Amino acid sequence: MTKRSLPNMKDVAERALVSLATVDRVLHGRPGVRGPTVKRVMDAAADLGYVFEASEELASQAQQLNIMFLLPDTENAFLHLFRDTVGFSQDSWTPFRVNCHVETFESLNPEALAKALLRHGRRYDGVAFHGLEHPLVREAVNILAEEGVPLVTFVSDVSHSDCAAFVGMDNHAAGRTAAYLMTRFMGARAQQHGTKVMLVAGSLSYRAHVERQTGFLQLQQEKYPKIQVVGLREGAEEIDANYRHARALLEQHPDLSGIYCIGGGAKGITRALQEANLGHKVVFIGHGLGPDTRAALIDGAMDASIYQTPINLIGNCVRIFANLRDGHQATQGLEPVRVAVVLRENLP
Repeated sequence: MTKRSLPNMKDVAERALVSLATVDRVLHGRPGVRGPTVKRVMDAAADLGYVFEASEELASQAQQLNIMFLLPDTENAFLHLFRDTVGFSQDSWTPFRVNCHVETFESLNPEALAKALLRHGRRYDGVAFHGLEHPLVREAVNILAEEGVPLVTFVSDVSHSDCAAFVGMDNHAAGRTAAYLMTRFMGARAQQHGTKVMLVAGSLSYRAHVERQTGFLQLQQEKYPKIQVVGLREGAEEIDANYRHARALLEQHPDLSGIYCIGGGAKGITRALQEANLGHKVVFIGHGLGPDTRAALIDGAMDASIYQTPINLIGNCVRIFANLRDGHQATQGLEPVRVAVVLRENLP
């Protein structure tokens, strides 16, 4: 007669429809799991006749976490670099016992992101994702949080959601910094009536872009009220869309003095400036440090770029998931978010 194997934590996770990490947190009495989920895990353990043993505790402590990173499929060079960095930096996270995986979803499609969150959230021990403001996304986050799945947003957050943490720069401060840089590069023009500037966001569905735009306009109105904002455009971080927006505004306002590219797709704006022979006359501030941004800085078409390093963001996401697994506060021991203002003269 075959001896029946005793139920283990994996069996409890399958019965309760939660991740193994959630079962581990519940059985150890660690924070971060909602009451209904705790009850479901405990009920599943009782139904199976599961008995927690010290030997299994030691095994669970050595267990690897499998974390999914979800990024929009976009022309944003920074996010391409972020995706590649998740792959080549894997060995760096060995001490944290975390394995990182990465997939993309259709850019600016909240339904696609919500489905990806629910699909991967039930297969992995946690999900880190580039946030998108939408009720469908918020509902998916809250459903997974109810099930005990930890979620972390990076670069762009989701407001009023149950994410465990956000990792990224202070986007409002970044927008103010962009306005400060632009006006310093403008010199006396910043104090003249009729000085015109244009802002191009990827999408105002990204909370990060809304905050950057708000910060820029706030400082401009506080310190340089004579400046006139003649365009607030959304280019979906697409090179061709940004090119069309910039070219149309330059034709309409040939005396344009400044452009702030809030997201990706700076290559399109660079092209429009170069075609209009305004590459060294219009102050151009952007974000990120991909091949197109580097080329624009070297050429002189772009004056400055505000940059946060992907390896720093990924590392902090890993630390948050490890902290939650080990019963610590989510943000314990995080590295400061490294933000740099990159010019042609200090290109790394």
